[in-house]
Amino acid sequence: QVQLVETGGGSVQAGGSLTLSCTASGRTFSGYCMGWFRQAPGKEREFVATMRWSNGISYYADSVKGRFTISRDNAKNTLYLQMNSLKPEDTAVYYCAAGWSPVQMPNEYHYWGQGTQVTVSS
Repeated sequence: QVQLVETGGGSVQAGGSLTLSCTASGRTFSGYCMGWFRQAPGKEREFVATMRWSNGISYYADSVKGRFTISRDNAKNTLYLQMNSLKPEDTAVYYCAAGWSPVQMPNEYHYWGQGTQVTVSS
C-alpha cells in the first residue's frame, strides 16, 4: 500500500524558514514525479513545486520561485521542501503527491499525503 507522510509543518513569523519532509513507502517512486501542493482555507489546491525523481529536474510556481527549494533523498525515499522568506500568504495545508508527469494540475497526481499545516504570521 502506497503511503506518503508529510512532517515539518508549524508556525513561523514572516521572513522565517521551514522544511517539510515527505516520506514515501509501499513502492519505488523512481519513475514518478513527486510534488508539493498547498491549500488555504476557502481556496483551491494549488501547485507549489514538482520534481522528476529520476533526474531531479524541478519546476516551481512563480509565487515561490527563488524562495522554496524542492529536493529528495533517494536512500531515505524522502522528498523535501525548503521554504525560506516565508510570507503570510504562504499559510496553507501543504500536501505531498506522486504522479507520472511534472505537471501543475492536482488531478494528475495519483497518491497524496494527509497534509501538514504551515502558518506564517506577520
